[in-house]
Amino acid sequence: MRSMIRVLFPYLVCCPLVCAADQPNVVLVFVDNFGNGDLGCFGSTLHRTPHVDRLAAEGLKLTSFYVSSGVCTPSRASLMTGCYPRRVNMHVSDRNTAVLQPVSPKGLNPTEMTVAEVLKSVDYATACIGKWHLGDQPEFLPTRQGFDEFYGIPYSDDMTKEKRPEVWPELPLMRNEAVIEAPVVRSTLVKRCTEEAVAFIERNQDRPFFLYLPHTMPGSTPHPFASPDFAGRSRNGKYGDAVEELDWSTGQILDALERLDLDQKTLVIWTSDNGAVRRNPAQGSCAPYKGFGYNTSEGAMRMPCVMRWPGKIPAGMTSDALCSSIDLLPTLAGFAGAELPPLPIDGLDAGSLLTSGEVSSPRDEPGMMFYMMDQLQAVRSGPWKLYLPLAERYSSLSRRTETAVAELYNVRVDVGETSNVAEDYPQVVSRLLQLAEQARSELGDEQRTGSGQREAGLVDTPQPLVMSPH
Repeated sequence: MRSMIRVLFPYLVCCPLVCAADQPNVVLVFVDNFGNGDLGCFGSTLHRTPHVDRLAAEGLKLTSFYVSSGVCTPSRASLMTGCYPRRVNMHVSDRNTAVLQPVSPKGLNPTEMTVAEVLKSVDYATACIGKWHLGDQPEFLPTRQGFDEFYGIPYSDDMTKEKRPEVWPELPLMRNEAVIEAPVVRSTLVKRCTEEAVAFIERNQDRPFFLYLPHTMPGSTPHPFASPDFAGRSRNGKYGDAVEELDWSTGQILDALERLDLDQKTLVIWTSDNGAVRRNPAQGSCAPYKGFGYNTSEGAMRMPCVMRWPGKIPAGMTSDALCSSIDLLPTLAGFAGAELPPLPIDGLDAGSLLTSGEVSSPRDEPGMMFYMMDQLQAVRSGPWKLYLPLAERYSSLSRRTETAVAELYNVRVDVGETSNVAEDYPQVVSRLLQLAEQARSELGDEQRTGSGQREAGLVDTPQPLVMSPH
């Protein structure tokens, strides 16, 4: 036996955890302010979404998939780092508001290891194409956070000069670290980002790649922008036009994978950064969940999510297992054979869950925390979600407060949160309160600092991004 170990030892040391031939390509589509009820495969009767519906039919539909925040910047920080926003100090802006504004001195700390850096460590090509919103200073751009390429906008498309001319510069379109258009033509962003994404796949078809496609639409403007080819085509106004163009984009990606014979080698993930917002109440839908984006409701943070990986994820599967965007980094690391970041993360490897469709989840016991900016407001564990009793609970992004009593819902059965059963299950309430206290100790809560919090990145003299005169 010892002689066999001596013979095999060099191979055990040199062989990676996953052979290169088994490493999946990863396409991660992360749309903006998109509700659960806006896809056909999740119940929409208004929108035509055949390409995303195809992903669901040929893969896995997750019905208890959560992002870490009901608003943009913190949600994206978690996706990139596998951490709750408070751990990496991206839960509030430098102005103590919910998201980063243009020319902010704050951004995702370059010392944090992103999912792009994790995958680059095992020789993946990486690209971010779309909306970044984790810092617009050079130190914080995607090209400094593990991405070989960046094409898109550095922050939200509603942060435009015409909205606040005294504060904000023109909304720029960037390639890598250069501004190539200002102001950007917003109506063609989905089309151009899709073309860039297909070109990236074509250039890297012979090596593993990670394509992060954080689309800019439907977005947070009152009137979403669709290209002329889609304007007026849907049954649901400008919002529906944007939804159907996003579905078209998904079809272009799937066509490219099929044309290049990459279907079997590629994991495609499709989800949103947070739910539809009240600016489009007659259009964006978070059904069947209660609430809209920008808070800790189910509608704000429980996202539509589909994943397809032919031959690995069984087709036509639906799972109600608890899973989160913070789990994507360790899950993708596991699939790719990469090591996890050296600093602690909150994500858990959900690889076996995705390939089996089980209802039990590694996240059931530690639970899922629901923060609104700096305030912990709710906890989910297994089927149970507890809204915490708070004397002053933030009810909006302006930090308007209200008194909140304990509310307990079985959100696996009562998805609309219609029956508060806190009085019937005191032992469940007690257990979830204990999970909340553990989170406060590690991650903090309001003015209480957590033992595991880290610093965001800061620059001394932030400058607006402008086009070079040459």
